[in-house]
Amino acid sequence: MAKIIGLPKLSPTMEEGTLVVWVKKEGDEVDVDDLLAEVETDKATMEFRSFDRGVLLKILVPEGETLEPDVPVAIIGKAGEDISDLLAQVAETVAGSGSEAVTETEAGTAPVSAAVPVPAAVPASVPAPASVPVSASVGASVPVSAGRILSSPLVRRLARERSIDLSVVQGSGPQGRIVKRDVDSYDASSVGFAAVGAERLPPRVAKASSMRRTIARRLTESMQLIPHYYLTVDVDIAPLSDARKAMNAELEAAGRKVSLNDLIIKAAAVALRRVPEVNASWMGKEIHFHQVVDISIAVAVDEGLMTPVLRDADRKGVAQIADEVRELAGRARDKKLTPEEMTNGTFSISNLGMFGIEEFTAVINPPEGAILAVGTIRNEPVVEDGAIVPGRRMRFTMSCDHRIIDGATGAKFMAAFKRIVESPLNMLI
Repeated sequence: MAKIIGLPKLSPTMEEGTLVVWVKKEGDEVDVDDLLAEVETDKATMEFRSFDRGVLLKILVPEGETLEPDVPVAIIGKAGEDISDLLAQVAETVAGSGSEAVTETEAGTAPVSAAVPVPAAVPASVPAPASVPVSASVGASVPVSAGRILSSPLVRRLARERSIDLSVVQGSGPQGRIVKRDVDSYDASSVGFAAVGAERLPPRVAKASSMRRTIARRLTESMQLIPHYYLTVDVDIAPLSDARKAMNAELEAAGRKVSLNDLIIKAAAVALRRVPEVNASWMGKEIHFHQVVDISIAVAVDEGLMTPVLRDADRKGVAQIADEVRELAGRARDKKLTPEEMTNGTFSISNLGMFGIEEFTAVINPPEGAILAVGTIRNEPVVEDGAIVPGRRMRFTMSCDHRIIDGATGAKFMAAFKRIVESPLNMLI
């Protein structure tokens, strides 16, 4: 018997996903665990695999559509099975919820696009709102019932995010309802700006990606809920830079090399072992002191920031850290990381030194207790044994969760970290 397939929740933090590509096509046979499609979530491009066996009778959502979990995306059943009732159920449910639906009169001849969740057991019919006449024509002027513009919660949320006044948007959905495509295609420059003058241009509006919206939500929560405080140390980076040169000279024959950031990761991992109170997370009413050192590495990507996790950083050599960080960063930029590779870190490092930033404060990545912000190398005169000599300095700032890390504890960690950086042989002790 044919059934409607909804978009699964592919990660714990997934609130919506973009259907990037259909791997299976209509008419293809599908087995359990076959790859149906690839879906871009807030963190990565994930595999959408089948839980059912049969034939892919109908694709309901085109590639490129952004959906919430459980939205109908396909129908799977037996070859030649009549699915007209299922198509009608999807269309009626979507129309009744006020979201976008595109159908044709003949079942099976056109895709159906939905933008809000629909329960797995779709009701046979959904009554039209009493205040909206059934005979209202699609694409008419915006309908208003008792002062209310007919639109779904998703459409209203998108309008708020993009600063769009729905009262000036032409509705093209059932009974003239404003649907997602109307908001997506709305041109603000054609309404309200013409009288301002040619010298004034409307703001450029770009739809925030799933990743960007997740980043916004998590960082807002972090700054609102976590009592941040900051500790900065100014470090002589010359010994670590010299150690890097020596290591790369040894690794050159093998075609490998390490970066200064790889050495900083190692130094932080060793310092966390020596001051384990910093390697902790706030978990409701408990503090979890971690027995492993798993460091989240901030990696800039086109749509924001990702934090792949380097496991057991304290137990690995610098060359191994370099190889793994390079591989993790590459897959982060390609959005090929798995959820397991981006979760359960115990401490974070964010480096903006390559952009010339001398010093900054980073936002804690919950539930971790701290994040270390790394600045650029500064060539400047320093006083050494009473004489002014050329020096190489670098500032490190740790953002701490005061619920977990008291000032003295944080200072103890920063002192241990500074000793290791200024005397790299300390990593071997």
